Amino acid sequence: MAADEALGAERDAILGALKPLVDGIAATFGPVCEVVLHDYRRPEASVIAVAGSVTGRAVGGAMSEIGMRMLARGDEAADELNQLTRTRTGMLVKSSTMPLRDSTGAVFGALCVNVDVTAVGQVHTLLGALAGLDAGPAEPPTTTFGNDIGSVVDAVIDAHELRRHRGWAQLDRAERLRLFRDLDAGGVFAVRRSVEQVAARLGISRASAYSYLSQARNEAETATEP
Repeated sequence: MAADEALGAERDAILGALKPLVDGIAATFGPVCEVVLHDYRRPEASVIAVAGSVTGRAVGGAMSEIGMRMLARGDEAADELNQLTRTRTGMLVKSSTMPLRDSTGAVFGALCVNVDVTAVGQVHTLLGALAGLDAGPAEPPTTTFGNDIGSVVDAVIDAHELRRHRGWAQLDRAERLRLFRDLDAGGVFAVRRSVEQVAARLGISRASAYSYLSQARNEAETATEP
């Protein structure tokens, strides 16, 4: 218990030392930049410091799909730098997410930098059109940034390719297990009460959701065994 308390105090100290940097980095890059400090020990309210308003985050807000993916990877998480994504409102954002580690190497949080590059993208499109270059860059994925973890979980479920054109009843067993396996890999089930939320979103019972999750994890473990 003493070791756990010491590790918790160390993590608190690291987060405390980084808080002043949040304002400093955002001020350096101006109004197009947002810096967010996450404490992954509280996935549903991971935002503990924020400067800038690119994605409208606030202290006490939730992580995005990017954060949930990193949370799912645990100590294997690595920096995800300069990723282009689009918000639900259409804003083009360049995001960098850098995991924070304690002295044991365990990931417990992240420092995220989001830059609004919408204007840059518009200029790029205009210049391409003027130069006769019809083929533009691939459309970046849409990411839900919000203060409510429930909206983020719902967005991850609805964005899955198996959910776009078919309902739960139209999926066979293999597809249902794949859906749960992918949601698990995306960090959805690291969020408190997410199994109940997934069940409600899919229109199935909580018992069925737990059963499919258990089967999906068992199959994933079997597949990775030597």
